[in-house]
Amino acid sequence: MLENQNLVVILIIIANVLFSMKGFDNYAFFETYKFQINKIVNGEKIRMISAGFLHADWVHLGFNMYALYLFGDIVSSILGTLNFLIIYFGSLLAGSLYTFYFHKNEPYYSAIGASGAVSGIVYASILLFPDMQLLLFFAIPIPGYVFGVGYLLYSIYGMKKQLGNIGHAAHLGGTIGGFAITLLLVPELFVVNTIFVVLLAIPIMLLLIFGSKLKSL
Repeated sequence: MLENQNLVVILIIIANVLFSMKGFDNYAFFETYKFQINKIVNGEKIRMISAGFLHADWVHLGFNMYALYLFGDIVSSILGTLNFLIIYFGSLLAGSLYTFYFHKNEPYYSAIGASGAVSGIVYASILLFPDMQLLLFFAIPIPGYVFGVGYLLYSIYGMKKQLGNIGHAAHLGGTIGGFAITLLLVPELFVVNTIFVVLLAIPIMLLLIFGSKLKSL
């Protein structure tokens, strides 16, 4: 039988699958709940959350849900159901808020996907286990904190260059949210993992200081 902590991860995955499938088959539903700047400005704030349960296709959905299954289990097992949900939805909202801030002058900018929420969960896992071994390209083992810093730097570059049809701003906002919320929930990490907290914080601080200048560079 699934533990309660693991069950909540499965329920979030099911919610993403069902909501995304509805969007696959119903264009009006998809358009009603996706993230879009002008719609949010006009009062449709629900899109800040609902867009995180929509995906472009099965590959997009599968990638996000696989990452959530792997890393969500770590966070929920260690911190419990409530804290997992706080980090997940807090990161989702942080990703949407940062995306809104970065693209606020682009009224028709739109985005979908759970990437912001999942990025926050991944970063929370790395904070809890900075020495965890992750496989780069499914073959090269690297420490979790190296992946975390590299992921942030790539997302900053991708946001600047607008690489692909990817919500890099949501990744960054979600990562910042997951990082901050996890430290608020588990402040002892400042003591037991001080070096790793500082390493992971450096690109975040640089982003917060210089992020507004990315578009002008």
